[in-house]
Amino acid sequence: MTNIPEEFSLHSQRALITGASGGIGAQIAQTLAKYGAQIAVSGRNHDKLQHLIATLPANNHQSITADLANPDDANSLVTRANEKLGGNISILVNNAGLTHDSLSSRLSPENWNEIIGVNLTATFLLSRAALRAMSREKYGRVISISSIVASIGNPAQANYTAAKAGIEGLSRTLAREYASRGITVNCVAPGFIETPMTENLPEATRENFLRQIPLQRPGAPADVAAACLFLASPAAGWVTGQTLHINGGMFMT
Repeated sequence: MTNIPEEFSLHSQRALITGASGGIGAQIAQTLAKYGAQIAVSGRNHDKLQHLIATLPANNHQSITADLANPDDANSLVTRANEKLGGNISILVNNAGLTHDSLSSRLSPENWNEIIGVNLTATFLLSRAALRAMSREKYGRVISISSIVASIGNPAQANYTAAKAGIEGLSRTLAREYASRGITVNCVAPGFIETPMTENLPEATRENFLRQIPLQRPGAPADVAAACLFLASPAAGWVTGQTLHINGGMFMT
């Protein structure tokens, strides 16, 4: 994109987006790249990451195959991204997520730990690693993808809801700890977003969701990516410790 407004330009910025082999992560990567950032994308599917890289505007973009269920991958991912991009990242988007739904009475400790590990613990490990380098530069943006369920709850998602609520609390604490170093830490909480996963929902379930949305349409990955662009940009320099709800009015606060 040419003639990008200065307050939204990401030129000279390096960004790491996790979970980029999925629809929302891929759209975030495409949007940040469109506004000038060098992008490192990570995920478990090497082929999808390579395809995504090929769609980005010409720049020093890189892909990294990683499984954030493995703490070693989570601990090393930021270092690998810095090495591949040739400098420290200034933008981290914690987008990787996993669900394993079950009513609380049937939820096994193994499934609880798996979801908390990928969604919350990996977010902490990645943020901690990125913030160390950002502190030295006295600039940075950490954006974590939460969910509407962190605010309203959802049956059969005790593990996922707890993880997303934990991400929001973690982000507020990190925002306070690192504000003096020129770093902002925020969350984006999507509602019902149209993705390949939601396209397979029963029609009755989809209609029930849509009845709860005042804007009368599901969200799109581009809606989430636009929020991430704002929080990553110079325009959001005075926004920290916040959760930006992207849900068409389904939840208002």
